[in-house]
Amino acid sequence: MHFIIEIILGALAGSIAGKIMDSSKKGFLVNMVLGILGGFVGGIIGGLLGLGANGWLGSLVLSVAGACLLIFLFRKLNK
Repeated sequence: MHFIIEIILGALAGSIAGKIMDSSKKGFLVNMVLGILGGFVGGIIGGLLGLGANGWLGSLVLSVAGACLLIFLFRKLNK
C-alpha cells in the first residue's frame, strides 16, 4: 500500500514541478515519470544534505524539488 501512495505522490509532484518549470508541453506522462524519479532523487539529495522529509508534505516538497532538477537536466540533455 505504501508503494501505491508513493507513486501517487510522485505523480502529483511531477504535475506540480511541470507547472513550476513550465513543462506542460512534454505531457502528463513524462511529468509523472519525472516526478516519481524526482522523489527518489530528492530523497537522496535531501539525505545527503541532512534534510529529512517528515510526513507526506515533506516528501512532496523533496519530490517536487527533485522533479524540478530532473526537468532542468532533461531540457539540457534534449537541446
